[in-house]
Amino acid sequence: MSSLSQSAADRLTLLEPKNIGYPEQVWYAIAVFLFVIGCFQAVSYIHSKFARHRHHESDEETASSRIHRKYSLRYVPLAFINFYRVVAFRCTLEIGQTYVLNMAEVFVTLGYIALLVTYSCINSTSVKGQQLDSAFWHSRVAVIASSQFPFVTVLGTKNNLVSLVTGISYDKLNYIHRMTARACFVLLWIHGVSEAYSYPAFESTLDEGWLRVGIAAMVAFSMLIIVSLRPIRSEFYEVFFYTHFFAVLIFLLGGYYHTSASNLSVWVWPSLVFWAFDRLIRVVRLVVFNHSYFGFKSGSGTMDATAELLSEDVVRLRLCRPPHFHWSPGQSAYLTMPSVSTVPFEAHPFAIASVYSSLFQTTTPEYSPESGVNKDIQISASSAPLWKELVFLVKVHKGFTKKLKAVAVRGGKIKVFVDGPYGPSPDLSSYDTCILVAGGCGVSHTLPVFLSVIERVRNDESSCRRVVFIWSIRMAAHIQWIEEELIKAVRLAPPSLTLSIRIFISGSTAASPSDLSGEDDFTLSRAAVEKKGITEPSVVTQGDMLPSSLSSLGGTEVKQGRVDLDALLNEEVNMTSGRMSVSVCGSRGIARAVRHALRFPECGPSNILSGGPSVTLHVTPFGYA
Repeated sequence: MSSLSQSAADRLTLLEPKNIGYPEQVWYAIAVFLFVIGCFQAVSYIHSKFARHRHHESDEETASSRIHRKYSLRYVPLAFINFYRVVAFRCTLEIGQTYVLNMAEVFVTLGYIALLVTYSCINSTSVKGQQLDSAFWHSRVAVIASSQFPFVTVLGTKNNLVSLVTGISYDKLNYIHRMTARACFVLLWIHGVSEAYSYPAFESTLDEGWLRVGIAAMVAFSMLIIVSLRPIRSEFYEVFFYTHFFAVLIFLLGGYYHTSASNLSVWVWPSLVFWAFDRLIRVVRLVVFNHSYFGFKSGSGTMDATAELLSEDVVRLRLCRPPHFHWSPGQSAYLTMPSVSTVPFEAHPFAIASVYSSLFQTTTPEYSPESGVNKDIQISASSAPLWKELVFLVKVHKGFTKKLKAVAVRGGKIKVFVDGPYGPSPDLSSYDTCILVAGGCGVSHTLPVFLSVIERVRNDESSCRRVVFIWSIRMAAHIQWIEEELIKAVRLAPPSLTLSIRIFISGSTAASPSDLSGEDDFTLSRAAVEKKGITEPSVVTQGDMLPSSLSSLGGTEVKQGRVDLDALLNEEVNMTSGRMSVSVCGSRGIARAVRHALRFPECGPSNILSGGPSVTLHVTPFGYA
């Protein structure tokens, strides 16, 4: 009896003050880290705005410095920045074929776990001198984990303060969201198991409501962690979607009731507020952008989308732009289709493949005789879709997209709710060279950015001098998805801007079907191609059923075979100076290949010091997971 009283005294005198102070200190550390990132983002933004107005060196001087490879100390700061970029964002840790983490994510993960573990274990020596006394740390781990609920919740919302402060989009914060949730999950299980093992009256308190609710909350949390694993999340996205919604609700409500008994609910109810606030913003957007559905307007305001089957695994959705909906190139939107989805409020993200610009609103372009573009191109381009439309290219998988394909086969209209736009729009105005890499439906992201660069150069809003558009597809017929847009782009490009359009058709007869079944069309280097016996990319001729209009475009190459990104990107790096941007949207294999091509030594300090380009890499996630 006396020992139990002494243990209770220990908790009252030593544990409770720590439970209040330590979670606050964890929050201070996180706030400082976010503030530092925000400062770096602000400096980078300001630098990009002023970089466009700086006078560039003459082409002769630049070419001379590149030929003789003379080192210059004035490039030392730039070399240090590029060294950091390569190490932090292009060097990766690969776990099997599923998980690929860049070093920045690895360092953030280790730092966050170390922070939580440190504050869970420090000052846990009892008055008897026993270190790491379970009477202290098994309760404190629960307090530390509970204090992170608001942070975890904010990271998982589409409209959050972290994105506003750091400039990091919500989709790239998803990894941090999952990582922090799993760290808290482990701490809570440590709390539960240690309480059941060391608390003498645990069995007798099982009849109490606060404990039963806590156990139910942990069961919901465990189910959520299981379905959030990437193999399950990718294969059964709809199951993850529904489980996530209801499990989070059960966990937060149960956690609030459970922690109320120990006056710790102050860390839980803000999570409910943030979650509800995000949902409220999304509902308001749905009402504003789709007001005709709610009786505010009738007639032309209805949002009816047309579904077209472009190929066996790609559907194109087209709908008129809502009056209040504005977006920038590279952004995405969430689409809700009650007649297609299992649950009416189910929303799915898709990249917006169209642009809203006065430059591309012309439906019948006028070509000058000296432009070199034949009449076939004029006829083809005159049928281009209206640029006031929202266009989406949807890759067909299982579940929702498979049902959407069935609708496209039948034809007709689909009722669609639009929510967005989401994600950042890359500002490439300060770059001298822009390289856009896409695979398949990833062109939904790179095509609007490509058109935007051309428009900004025409309006003297960009210093870009060269744009390289790389697209890998399986069949030559897929070129028709964006053929008319490419025709417009080439025609409208100003003389000061050099365009290089390179399309690779990987589904050639030179490769075996097994070689073409995966998603890593970009991963083979030149040596690997020769080893596999696959022929080098060859220029596709008119007899290969390519559109005659596309073959007439200047600066356009269409080749059969897999693209060697190592060779292409190294070639661009060696012939370029100034600032270079590389944007990629595609599978994990595509992103892996681009990161590998832009590591050392091509983008290392020695190349920068000798006048090489400063390369910035933008990777856009592809797919749901």
